Amino acid sequence: MEDQKPDDFKRELGLLDGTMLVVGSMIGSGIFIVSSDMVRQLGSAGWLIAMWVLTGTITVIAAVSYGELSAMFPKAGGQYVYIKEAYGKLVGFLYGWSFFAVIQTGTIAAVGVAFAKFAAYLYAPLSDKNILYELGSFKLNAAQIVSIITIILLSYINSRGVKNSKILQTVLTVIKILSLAGLIIFGFMAAKAEVWDANWTNAWTSQALDTTSGTWMPISGVTLISAISAALVGSLFSSVAWEGVTFIAGEIKNPKRNVGLSLFLGTLIVSVIYILANIMYLAVVPLYDIATAESDRVAVVASQSIFGSIGTLIIAVMIMISTFACNNGLIMAGARVYYTMAQDGVFFKKAAELNKASVPAWSIWAQCIWASALCLTGKYGDLLDFVVIIVLIFYILTILGIFILRKKLPDAERPYRAFGYPFLPALYIVVASAICIALLYTKTSTSGWGVLIMLVGIPIYYLTKAKE
Repeated sequence: MEDQKPDDFKRELGLLDGTMLVVGSMIGSGIFIVSSDMVRQLGSAGWLIAMWVLTGTITVIAAVSYGELSAMFPKAGGQYVYIKEAYGKLVGFLYGWSFFAVIQTGTIAAVGVAFAKFAAYLYAPLSDKNILYELGSFKLNAAQIVSIITIILLSYINSRGVKNSKILQTVLTVIKILSLAGLIIFGFMAAKAEVWDANWTNAWTSQALDTTSGTWMPISGVTLISAISAALVGSLFSSVAWEGVTFIAGEIKNPKRNVGLSLFLGTLIVSVIYILANIMYLAVVPLYDIATAESDRVAVVASQSIFGSIGTLIIAVMIMISTFACNNGLIMAGARVYYTMAQDGVFFKKAAELNKASVPAWSIWAQCIWASALCLTGKYGDLLDFVVIIVLIFYILTILGIFILRKKLPDAERPYRAFGYPFLPALYIVVASAICIALLYTKTSTSGWGVLIMLVGIPIYYLTKAKE
């Protein structure tokens, strides 16, 4: 092994750490909340499970396809590096720009706000209903302050070195997996035959809930396609951020093997947990109650059904651990992308520096400031919509990059080749493209903004080039 220069990353993360980073970054707040809206859109047990199976399948296909790229380019920066190698600096910059402006920081903000939402169960004054300051239309509430404090705290821990954040990530993620598994097992033990039978009676009857009258309306044709794409936003948002492990490849031992393997194991574990959790919801909560759960907190309704009145507190603590670990992984991974971009001369120069603990502290704090600002906008519900479309666009481009790089660099060393190539990567591209088109068509306002923010990066790129 070559000597490590002081300005190099330290390879301190093994396969377990990589897998825990994938699992920990994926499981945030989504699995506890989004199924409620999915049932409102599609109104049946069969469709709900089908959406989670579809999401899990395409997520695992994408993750094993990334394995080829992670083995070819086993260095910090991950997906940014793959896109730049396949398409050149402009598209690489567009990814990095979108990543900083919306993808990573928007997700960190949304997850921070979810943490605060459930902290209010333990201590009511932390709720978003507690307005601390008003100026015109701007309202500062307690939940925003809580989410910003957690983001600052995790940024501080991450700036002190990868060892602290690695231990925190692995411990919290193990607690998260065990508590979710416990919830699922206790849920199946408390399953009610009459609820299960009623939920599966018309398993494939697609219907939307009219929230004003509280009645189900049958849907088909274009309305059904629109409902499917709206429902998929929830399950897809719950299944993003697995690529975070590719950003810290510079700190993983034997990255050519371990990055790809942790991608596969992590996405598989999470997809199985998600599908089982939804089957459990259907075993203990009637369909109508899933659709009408207060603030969409379907896990709280399920937990009250399983554990009684203490169920609310059990779920609140679980989700606080879950979202805290999720943001730790996102903050750790995100900063490595800006570091690599800065080294390529397409981000602030200061971001290319490592501190004494061999971590890109400047990048961590820049990300912290912008994510905190996004917490203050109060627009995190919309953030989910436009995070999902940009994430999907870049997943598609990255997987298409496998085909491009096989033509462009036919003789490059490929310790691992994409599983099921060319069929599975092509299948992912087709399915994900269809979802993107449906999203742009059905959620033009929010998804359109996402695409617009991404495209704003083009003039910014050329302006910075002109300055050089």
